[in-house]
Amino acid sequence: MNYLELKITKPESHIKQGKIADERYSKEEKTKLAQASKDFESMLTAMMIKSMTKTTDGLFGNENYGGDVLDVLFETEMAKHISNTKGMGIADKIYKSMTGENLNAVNKKNISKPNVNAVDSKVTEAIKNIEKTTPSNSALKRLEKFEPIIAEASNKYDVDKKLIKSIILTESAGNANAKSKADAKGLMQLMDSTATDMGVLNPFDPKDNIHGGVKYLSKLLKQYNGDTTLALAAYNAGPGNVNKYDGVPPFKETQNYIARVNNYINILE
Repeated sequence: MNYLELKITKPESHIKQGKIADERYSKEEKTKLAQASKDFESMLTAMMIKSMTKTTDGLFGNENYGGDVLDVLFETEMAKHISNTKGMGIADKIYKSMTGENLNAVNKKNISKPNVNAVDSKVTEAIKNIEKTTPSNSALKRLEKFEPIIAEASNKYDVDKKLIKSIILTESAGNANAKSKADAKGLMQLMDSTATDMGVLNPFDPKDNIHGGVKYLSKLLKQYNGDTTLALAAYNAGPGNVNKYDGVPPFKETQNYIARVNNYINILE
């Protein structure tokens, strides 16, 4: 048998070397992949937290008002914190499978920062989270008791029933004895000055409170030519702020409030 001799100038060239991660992805692309991996892990973590607290009606239980939205916000923030610290290793595995590198090797300063120009990204994110929430069963059951009063006020002041219900769910979750830190009272969370102006004698009386709140809402709808968004902004932040900013005020609370009420309007039958 004759042997064929080959002249090899580069002995290592017959071994094909895989592409290095730096060649596959640019620095900017790896930064985006790192953030996407963390976001995915954060979403899964939030789902796990929600599942674990399901038997207790969420993190805040069922005897609260506003807990449905607070649950989502707290679950999201907790999940982000877990993912952005040690995490569960999911983000690292995803990132490594795509780049061949460890996620912790990415320089944190290169991870894209949220754009805060014009609209605060946290507000946008909070609104997206709010749009996924549904009223708690306990809140809906409490609301049912006031159906006749809501229907009466709706007819009297020509305001849509679903809008009234959505405001009550947002303001007090159907708790007639609700009282805020700002001293807003009752189902529609009336301030004392508003209650007095609307002829409300007892803000903790469901009929008195709902009629007073709907009467005030009707006034705002007329003031803003039927624009529900502006009326809701004024209900939450006051007409003075709506007029001052010539539209919805740049307040996170007000923007979240409008998103939440609109979300409930779409959910309610």
